[in-house]
Amino acid sequence: MKTPLQVKIALVSSSPRRREILQMAGFNFRVLKIDVEEKKCSSPYETAVKNAELKVLAAKELVTDGEVALAADTIVVLGDRVLGKPSSAEEAIEFLKELSGAWHTVITGFALLLDSRLVSSFEESRVKFKRLSKDEIEWYVSTGEPLDKAGAYGIQGKGSLFIERIEGDFFNVMGLPVSRIYDILTLEL
Repeated sequence: MKTPLQVKIALVSSSPRRREILQMAGFNFRVLKIDVEEKKCSSPYETAVKNAELKVLAAKELVTDGEVALAADTIVVLGDRVLGKPSSAEEAIEFLKELSGAWHTVITGFALLLDSRLVSSFEESRVKFKRLSKDEIEWYVSTGEPLDKAGAYGIQGKGSLFIERIEGDFFNVMGLPVSRIYDILTLEL
């Protein structure tokens, strides 16, 4: 019987953060880049899980025998609003103004394809931002970091300066709840 770290993972993601997490944890993996049209469902939880499932299933034909396909989708929720990747610097500024001094939720849906079995779930973390000044927001947006990240911040980068508190899994906020995935692989292999 193989352990999760002995199994080859086909990571269906273009996210450098997910690659970094798997590499840091010691997983053996390769990256598959698949374009999938994401869906919006009735809840952010359902949306995150469904999009992860769509990605992993789209890669099914590219996965070799003995490989486990893994995909994820991360969503930032503030109140009842989903804050996706900002479409412009102006939208990033607006997102950061809204996050300033507030708690929000980060949901990462994930899906694993083990042979022909689909196993999917989600992880949820809560994050509290410090109150940010106009200058801090403008400086952060000028770095370019917020422009390709859900919620307009990266907790693993310069955005870490603005995080006051986290309840839950740090790596979930970064984009992949690696401990939870390890546990599921341990049970399923």
